Amino acid sequence: MEEFNTKETVTNQELKCKNCASVLKFKPGTNALVCEHCGTENIIEVSPEHEKIEEINFVDFVNNKLKDEEKIEVATVKCTSCGAVSTLKPNVTSDSCPFCGVSLVISSGSTSSLIKPKSLLPFKIEQKQAMELFRTWVKKLWFAPSALKSKIQNIEKLVGIYIPYWTYDSNTTTRYSGERGTYYYTTESYTTTENGQQVTKTRQVRHTSWASVSGTVVKFFDDVMVLASKSLPKKYADALEPWDLQNLTPFSEKYLSGFKTESYQVDVKTGYEEAKVIMDKTIRQLVTKDIGGDEQRIHSTNTTYNDVTFKHLLLPIWISAYNFNNKVYRFLVNARTGEVQGERPWSWIKITLFILMILAIIGGAIWFFKSRG
Repeated sequence: MEEFNTKETVTNQELKCKNCASVLKFKPGTNALVCEHCGTENIIEVSPEHEKIEEINFVDFVNNKLKDEEKIEVATVKCTSCGAVSTLKPNVTSDSCPFCGVSLVISSGSTSSLIKPKSLLPFKIEQKQAMELFRTWVKKLWFAPSALKSKIQNIEKLVGIYIPYWTYDSNTTTRYSGERGTYYYTTESYTTTENGQQVTKTRQVRHTSWASVSGTVVKFFDDVMVLASKSLPKKYADALEPWDLQNLTPFSEKYLSGFKTESYQVDVKTGYEEAKVIMDKTIRQLVTKDIGGDEQRIHSTNTTYNDVTFKHLLLPIWISAYNFNNKVYRFLVNARTGEVQGERPWSWIKITLFILMILAIIGGAIWFFKSRG
């Protein structure tokens, strides 16, 4: 697996226009780099040998290639506020964190080795459109402070950044043991009081009969996604799914031009363990279905993972942070689908008024029915 030299990548992002030699930037929604000076489009061409998206054998890579690969040390900077790890362009000694806006300085940097991604989804949605999607999202928020809508009109910095992910494929075979519960009913007598007199009645009582079971379920998992970043709130990043992974493009540094790229903080082995946790949730659902009956108990499962492969890829998001009442809120926009997720403030005045209104409606309904009685 080729190592990803971040310093070299950033340098290569500043490609020259074939017409006027100005710096080129990738234009979202196209397959071209566009010159901001003369407007010339420079098409990104992918050679035939790089067209195929590579699936890498996980076991072979971890056992043989990972330890034998020559490591390339690259400079990274960790944000002291949110913990995000990013890189600075050559000859730049300071910048702002794309995740929270705090200033970064190269003196706080360290070194690390990065595996080069083999594929990515290029930016499809432009910055202006992403901002409009965010503003529409804010307008639909329930119980948001009224001042929030005017506050977001002043947001100027919306950063495009590629986020690292791992995906894993695996054939799984799971042997399990458990119990199947089947409902049956018996009739019982009971005594109750009606019109001041005791009467005997019967009713159906449900019971569960348990029987030991065991079996095997087989499942192929394709592209189990694991976020390789610790900088984003995971619940919001996960909510940006689904991604159109069927449209993955072979990695080219040209797509990174004009955007930031985050370094991964979850390595390929740790990512695989997280993928197994994700797969286990589906496996247990399959086991429950296979046991059948009315209720199920799972006592043990033993899963083998075969033909495990992985990909390292980059996915595009627009990200920004805004300060509201002295607190920072971050939001994300899926730069492929336009899905918006993020942190938001709440108006406790609006929530309190809503609760009081509900209580008033309930109280009014009770009074109405009592007055009619």
